[in-house]
Amino acid sequence: MEPNLPPQASSTETRVPFLANFVATGFYSGYFPVASGTAGSLVGLGLYMIPGMERLEVVSLAIIVGFFAGVFTSARVAAVVGDQRSASAAFSKDLLQHGHAHAPDPSIVVIDEIVGMWISLAFLPKTYGVLIAAFVLFRIFDIVKLPPARQLERIPNGWGIMLDDVAAGVYANIAVRVIGVVLPGLIYG
Repeated sequence: MEPNLPPQASSTETRVPFLANFVATGFYSGYFPVASGTAGSLVGLGLYMIPGMERLEVVSLAIIVGFFAGVFTSARVAAVVGDQRSASAAFSKDLLQHGHAHAPDPSIVVIDEIVGMWISLAFLPKTYGVLIAAFVLFRIFDIVKLPPARQLERIPNGWGIMLDDVAAGVYANIAVRVIGVVLPGLIYG
């Protein structure tokens, strides 16, 4: 298992600017040695727990600002570190080895998980059932990458890094809503 390493120099850029690295790595949670995507998702969940974050205007603004900040900062990090991936990204690495190339998505970049987590929780009540279901379902959809998430991750320049997690967040949000209809006491109780 390769550890998540700090950004290294490339021929075009020598290092990632501090603020871009800080944002893209989710306040450095992306450097967590295992399951950095899960660590980033937990940061997203933790930020969502701030009182008032669930309000329509607040979560909407956070998603929009986080998304565009993520596109920019993740592209900057990916340009320097390339496609360094942790063992938790072995599934995607296996796809790369079998000819399914995509834009670099270093495992230290977790702003996409933070925003995806917010999308999975958006416009839902802030209950323990919703929080747990959204977290678990988001992680599953982020790993499995159902279409079009797999295709979206191939878009270059930070867009693909962010868009596949947007898709996973939408899938998780819809799944939580479906579970809420079938088992309302479990999700909303």
